[in-house]
Amino acid sequence: YSIRVFIPPPAIRRRVVPSRSYAVQSPGNLNMEVFNRKTKLLQKERAARDVETSRRVDYLRDEVASRLCERLLDINRSYDHILDYGANACNIARILTQPLPHPTPTDPDNTIIAAPRISKITAAESSRNLLYRDQDLPFNSEIEIVREELNTQEVLPYPQNTFDAVLSSLSLHWTNDLPSVLAQINNILKPDAPFLGVMLGGDSIYELRTSLQLADMDIRGGVSTHTSPLADVRDVGGLLQSARFKLLTVDIDDIIIDYPTMTALVTDLQAMGESNAVLAREPGPIQRDVLLAAEAIYKELHGNDDGTLPATFRLIYMIGWKEAANQAKPLERGTGMFSIKDYLEGSGKKAGDG
Repeated sequence: YSIRVFIPPPAIRRRVVPSRSYAVQSPGNLNMEVFNRKTKLLQKERAARDVETSRRVDYLRDEVASRLCERLLDINRSYDHILDYGANACNIARILTQPLPHPTPTDPDNTIIAAPRISKITAAESSRNLLYRDQDLPFNSEIEIVREELNTQEVLPYPQNTFDAVLSSLSLHWTNDLPSVLAQINNILKPDAPFLGVMLGGDSIYELRTSLQLADMDIRGGVSTHTSPLADVRDVGGLLQSARFKLLTVDIDDIIIDYPTMTALVTDLQAMGESNAVLAREPGPIQRDVLLAAEAIYKELHGNDDGTLPATFRLIYMIGWKEAANQAKPLERGTGMFSIKDYLEGSGKKAGDG
């Protein structure tokens, strides 16, 4: 089904589709850096300097932050201190001061404002320009926000057992050592506190990836690294388990955004600070003839009937809890098993007796 959020163009559609298997790199235990952290920081800093454009392209981050906050509010508790890790422009804090756009069973009229359930948010981000971009907007007076600039998003400089919850929205996909970061998040959580994260998965913007790959093969006779590798959903549960999280939940969701042209998609990605930052990427811009060929391939393979071009952003949501002595434990394997045959025979007998 289709939904539209925040701004009319581009349109955002939400659907879950079968898993695909191209342009994917599993994270595993990295022996070397995949992403150039300096390049990524410069991209985000440069993008945030154009405040008006940066806010215009926040439609994806706002929508994803809203869906993550819905998951947080499904947990029936209050929080004294939350960490927003990789806070970008404090999208989560702003969403928490607004009525959620999607109804919930406990609030069908969409009147929930989450701020009263949260006493304080620490927003941690390595890009100073992005972190402080919206510091003068009204939502800053509706919830206590402490902004902290990180030297690197690979290290969380907080003591053990500090936070009542840790949230992360659209930042983990730029992490070189994801297992280490998840272990650090577990360490800084209080016992029986949740971690809720969402990151772009390996199937994201597959339309753009395949179009550029085919254009490269046709024009240059080889494939260059124009887009960044992303984690696969099959690995995320194992990474959370290795980081000692309990009661795990991992699910996926697709947001499909229609763009007028491939250039519009690439331009918006740059304005978000989401351009390619792989160390092994080819220096300089993509050749014009490759771009023209990729646009034609994009339209032919993936174009909509109305001429727009869809871009699929695959979101991997994850929830894990820090272990605690009084925490609910899953039942042992096999304890929930019963005989369907006995159940059906028993139900039939009772129905006949009645």
